[in-house]
Amino acid sequence: MQASLSLSVSNPAAIPRSDHGFESSLPFPSKPVNLRFCGLRKEALGFSSTSSSSLSASRSNRNVAGSKKVWASLGGDNGSSSSAAKSFDYDLIIIGAGVGGHGAALHAVEKGLKTAIVEGDVVGGTCVNRGCVPSKALLAVSGRMRELQNEHHLKALGLQVSAAGYDRQGVADHANNLATKIRSNLTNSMKALGVDILTGFGAVLGPQKVKVGKDTVVTAKDIIIATGSVPFVPKGIEVDGKTVITSDHALKLESVPDWIAIVGSGYIGLEFSDVYTALGSEVTFVEALDQLMPGFDPEIGKLAQRVLINPRKIDYHTGVFATKITPAKDGKPVTIELIDAKTKEPKETLEVDAALIATGRAPFTNGLGLENINVATQRGFIPVDERMRVIDSNGDRVPHLFCIGDANGKMMLAHAASAQGISVVEQLTGRDHVLNHLSIPAACFTHPEISMVGLTEPQAREKAELEGFEVAVAKTSFKANTKALAENEGEGLAKLIYRPDNGEILGVHIFGLHAADLIHEASNAIALGTRIQDLKLAVHAHPTLSEVLDELFKSAKVNAHVGSPVAEPVAV
Repeated sequence: MQASLSLSVSNPAAIPRSDHGFESSLPFPSKPVNLRFCGLRKEALGFSSTSSSSLSASRSNRNVAGSKKVWASLGGDNGSSSSAAKSFDYDLIIIGAGVGGHGAALHAVEKGLKTAIVEGDVVGGTCVNRGCVPSKALLAVSGRMRELQNEHHLKALGLQVSAAGYDRQGVADHANNLATKIRSNLTNSMKALGVDILTGFGAVLGPQKVKVGKDTVVTAKDIIIATGSVPFVPKGIEVDGKTVITSDHALKLESVPDWIAIVGSGYIGLEFSDVYTALGSEVTFVEALDQLMPGFDPEIGKLAQRVLINPRKIDYHTGVFATKITPAKDGKPVTIELIDAKTKEPKETLEVDAALIATGRAPFTNGLGLENINVATQRGFIPVDERMRVIDSNGDRVPHLFCIGDANGKMMLAHAASAQGISVVEQLTGRDHVLNHLSIPAACFTHPEISMVGLTEPQAREKAELEGFEVAVAKTSFKANTKALAENEGEGLAKLIYRPDNGEILGVHIFGLHAADLIHEASNAIALGTRIQDLKLAVHAHPTLSEVLDELFKSAKVNAHVGSPVAEPVAV
C-alpha cells in the first residue's frame, strides 16, 4: 500500500491515473497508475548474507570530518576500490535510505564498492515507516476480522466463533512495532555489511560532491539520488492530521471513524477501505474518473468492484472533483464540496466524520541542490534515461549521477526502486544493465488480493494495432482450483494477455486468494523472456494455488508452428 507506482510504457497506450478524486494541476506524468507497495531485501527482516567470519572482523575507523555517523563496525572493509582510496571519500554515495537506497547500498558492498548512505529523516523511508510495512500490519488485522465476521464462510468450514472484536490501540501498536522492528533490522543489515550511514539532509553540492547536514562535504566517484516521495495533497484540501488525513496519519490508526470519505479509489484508497470497513467504518469513495479503480485491467476491476465494493458498507461518487475539504471543528463535521469533473458545475456537499486523501504521491526532490549541476525537475521528477542516469537542462547526461525510485517517476514502487538501484550498481561495476519495467509486478493487498504485471488488455491491443501483431487472452477461475476450494475461497480470476504468434507474455492479472504471491511466476517469465510454450511444460505441486497459473498457461493457444528450445534431458 505504500509506494506509488507510475508506469510509463514506450507506446502511446499510457496507463490511466488511478487514484485521484480532485481537480488540480498534478506534478505527475499525465497518465500514471499509483500504487503503493514494498520490496525489502531479506536483510531487512533480520537475515544477513554476511559470513560469520566477516561479522567478527575488525575494520578501520574512517572519519569524515564533522559528520554524524552510524559506523558499520561489524562489517568488512566496505570495499577495496582504489578509486575511493586515492581520490574520493567513497566509490558510491546514496542520498536516501529507503528501500531503494538500501537495495543499492547492499548490492554495492557485495560488488566491492566503498559505500555510504545519507539519511536526513529515518532509515527505511516511506515504505518502512509510513507505508507498505505498517499498512500490511493493518491489513493483516482486517483480513482476520473479515474471516471471523463471516459466519457463512465459517459455517461452511464447520467452525463456530463468538463475536469478534478488536482493540484499536493494540492494532495501532502492532503496525508501529512492525515498522520499528523492520527499521532496526534494515539499519543493522547495512552496518553489518559495511555501509556507512551518514545522518543529515543530503544535497548535491557539485559534480561528485555531496553536502551532508550544515557543513559536512563528502566526495564519491558516483552518486545515486533515492529520496522517494511524500503524500500529494491537492489545492483546496486542508489537512489537520486528525479528521482530514493522509496515509501517513491513517497508518497510526488514532481513530476509527463511523463514516470516512476516501478521496481516490486507487490502490491506496482500496486498501484503506478494506481496513476501515473491516473495523466497522462506513466508506464513501470520491473518484474523479467515471469508474472506480481505473488503473486496473477493466475486467479485473469490474470483478474486484463486485467483491470488494458492492457487498460492503461502501458507496461512491464518480466523475467528481473534491474542490474543497474542511476539517471538523467546533462540533461541525468534515465538509467536502464536489463539482462535476467535466462541466465543473457544483454537485453536492458531503458531511462526514473524517476524510482520507488518497490522491497519490509527489516526488521529494526539493532542496537537493540540483541547480548546482544544471538539472531541472519535470513536474517534480528528476529526468533520467533508461539506465537511471540523470539528464540536465540541456538534455545531456550528468556524469556519475543517477536517480532511482519515486524521485524519477518511472515506476513508483518500493521494489522497483530497489531493482533500479541494483541495476545502477551493475553498471558501475562493469555490467551494462537495463531494467525491464514491464516485468515488475504490483499488488493491492485487499481481501482478496489483486496483482498484475505487464500491460492491461486495452494497452496490449493498442500496442498490437501500432506494431501489427495479434493479441489473445486466456482466463482461469479460482473455482477450478482444489486448494482455493479447500479454503472455501473460490472467488477469483487469472487473466493472461499474450501473442499467439510467438508465445510472448504481454500481461498477467490476478484477483483472488494470495494473488500477490502468485504473480511472480509471470513476472519472472517476462523478465527472463520465457515463452508460454515453455511454461506449459513446467510442473506445479498439487494441490496448490500455483496451479491457477499452470492452468492459465496451459489454456493459451500458441500457434503450432512456433518452435521452442528444449533442454536436453538429465538422468537422475
